[in-house]
Amino acid sequence: MKKIIFSFLLTAFVSIAYAQKPTLKKSLNSDSSVNASNTQDSTKSKRSNTNKSEKQKAIISEYLIISSTRDTTYLDTTLSINKEYKYNYLRRDNFGLMPFANVGQTYNSLTYNFENTNQLPGFGARSKHFNYLNADDVNYYHAPTPLTELFFKTAFTQGQQLDAFFTTNTSRQFNLSIGYKGLRSLGFYQNSLSSSGNLRITASYKTKNKRYVLNTHFTSQDILNQENGGLKDDNIAFFESGDPDFDDRGVLEVNFEDAENLLLGKRFYLNHSYDLVQAKDSVSSNKIQLAHVMTLEDKIYTYDQTTANTDYFGDSFQTSNIKDRTELEQFTNQLQLNYSNSTLGNIQFNATHNNYNYGYNKIVLLDQNVIPNRLKGDVLSVGAKYNKQYKGFNLRGDAGLNVSGDFDGNYISGTASYLLNKDIKVSASINHNSVAPNFNTLLFQSSYKNYNWRNQFDNIKTQQLVFKVQSNKYANLTLDLNTINDYVYFAKNDEDGVKAFQSTNPITYLKVKLQKEIRYKNIALDNTVLYQNVKDDSNVLNVPQIVTRNTLYYSNHIFKKAMFLQTGVIFNYFSAYNMDAYDPLIAEFYTQNNQELGGFPRLDFFVNAKIRQTRVYLKAEHFNALFSDPTYYSAPNQPFRDFAIRFGLVWNFFL
Repeated sequence: MKKIIFSFLLTAFVSIAYAQKPTLKKSLNSDSSVNASNTQDSTKSKRSNTNKSEKQKAIISEYLIISSTRDTTYLDTTLSINKEYKYNYLRRDNFGLMPFANVGQTYNSLTYNFENTNQLPGFGARSKHFNYLNADDVNYYHAPTPLTELFFKTAFTQGQQLDAFFTTNTSRQFNLSIGYKGLRSLGFYQNSLSSSGNLRITASYKTKNKRYVLNTHFTSQDILNQENGGLKDDNIAFFESGDPDFDDRGVLEVNFEDAENLLLGKRFYLNHSYDLVQAKDSVSSNKIQLAHVMTLEDKIYTYDQTTANTDYFGDSFQTSNIKDRTELEQFTNQLQLNYSNSTLGNIQFNATHNNYNYGYNKIVLLDQNVIPNRLKGDVLSVGAKYNKQYKGFNLRGDAGLNVSGDFDGNYISGTASYLLNKDIKVSASINHNSVAPNFNTLLFQSSYKNYNWRNQFDNIKTQQLVFKVQSNKYANLTLDLNTINDYVYFAKNDEDGVKAFQSTNPITYLKVKLQKEIRYKNIALDNTVLYQNVKDDSNVLNVPQIVTRNTLYYSNHIFKKAMFLQTGVIFNYFSAYNMDAYDPLIAEFYTQNNQELGGFPRLDFFVNAKIRQTRVYLKAEHFNALFSDPTYYSAPNQPFRDFAIRFGLVWNFFL
């Protein structure tokens, strides 16, 4: 809570400090068609220029957002149905994710994406990473005038969510930004508090001739959740009874009330390049660039529990003060040589050195077996990338190979796309990847005896074919076919303890996704339907066959076009299936085939409005819970959230 308030006050203070004069002049343009997104702002503000004494006007398209791959877009302050989908804890569209009861808890995945270009194992504790900012998630900025964005949304009981962001250019060449996203939400069930903080600081610089470009950032993140293991089995009937005595979810008994897990992460990232041979103009034939990317990242995962719960986790080495701790330190350096030619296209050759150190501070002797404490070493890899655009065609290729080190790994991916006309684009992609499974499946230690292992798993091998058709007029269609060999997963063993396993059977996974918005005047029906089919003799990859989201909404300008209004109903549904269960000790979901869950609708009613640079959101979440049976779950023994009214806003300041 203190971090959230401090972040808000700091951002507000910086904004006021820069706002010595009311320089912003903002107007809304009318749009007779009232499209899915309302009218684009023509934001104008005065700015000082170190090279010119006269005041200039800044338009909204000059506020640039630059990705880690240096793709550039500009700030969007419009209100659209996609903004509604992204107005959540993750601040991105969470279609295909089933949230738990409290904000800031984990999500159960209803669908998977097996496109992968990693060549080294991941850290693990995947349930803690939905809100974790990776290096590719951090953007860089160019702002002609100081820019502030404030995101606020109510949470569940004694808390709120805030994302405060500020960026400014000290000159045309140098930009700084700072952002902090904080959450605290007590929740309605016993021992289910969520608290998280994501600090990000970025800087970008380029010389006047753009020969040298630098982007760098620092992130510090903490994601804390109190864990209760879900409802006790004998309390499931009380939850599903609908008895008003149990409307206060705090009276329902949970498996334990003294545990919490925490993910900490700190990262320093540097990406800079220098043009050895600089293109003279847009049709210049050659450009040669040398680039360097460095990442230094530390992650720590802890599980703390006051009293050992042997009924839930099995036997323990100690009866109290459980304090499990897992660490990963990674230091990566990549050297790139980029060559651009107007005829050949863009070609990159790269070499990467990765130093990793994963593990614990002790060894474990269990049943006369020694569980080591460290996996550490160095991996050297090489790779290449290719990109060529010609008329309506776009070809992309990417490949990588580990050439030395303890982990083998390789990938190759390619995409070919063609723009048939201004509306229709078709593309096909092929991806192959072979990578070692996550570190926590290879080595794990805990105070609970069952959660100690050292596995020698083979690489997970995936092949993926993707076909896409994109059309605003007709529909967006994606067909995604995957073959997975040596899949690694968590499941319960014969002693009813959760462990990591490797499947010996191949898995075929098909996804077909269709998205289409149907519009009539000011009324629109936005539809997203996902069909999934898995062929798996071992039944280790479980997904619902149907996942759908359908939104019926109305949008229009009111009050003489001073406000843009959007209101409607969102319908979410997924078919019943053997939903993965959640293990809070390892912060992972595990496969279970004993209980089908799902098959219930979720209805949300929303009213959103935009006034100048402010977007206001009001939503009645899961309002059909008021008149339907409480048989809704996010995972076995983990009820989904009840009806709640939440509101908030997103406010942009142009100074």
